[in-house]
Amino acid sequence: MKFMILIAFFVSVMQVVLSDRDAYTLEQLSNVNPDGSYSYVYKTSNGINAEESGKGAEFAKGSFSYTSNDGQQIALEYEADENGYRPRGDHLPTPPPIPDYIQRALDFIRNNPPENLSK
Repeated sequence: MKFMILIAFFVSVMQVVLSDRDAYTLEQLSNVNPDGSYSYVYKTSNGINAEESGKGAEFAKGSFSYTSNDGQQIALEYEADENGYRPRGDHLPTPPPIPDYIQRALDFIRNNPPENLSK
């Protein structure tokens, strides 16, 4: 029985590996303009989708999605500009909430800035 389970697992893993190896492009669009702006979109037969638009080294905005090896649908949206890279996705870890006493201290500091000490 254990052998049959092992064989079934091996076959399912190989099927995923083979389907990725045999994947092909379903759609691919690309546009590059003289002013440095660009956009692209592509979709593959194994469920990978991506799109992005931007302008040279100034900014970019896009998204991509795929199915992970454990079957989870991964979707990520992002922006990149002078403020850095900002990804958003349900699969990304989130920080714990700020404790009340810390939040009160931060609020107090923000609402009561120090006076100019160079008088």
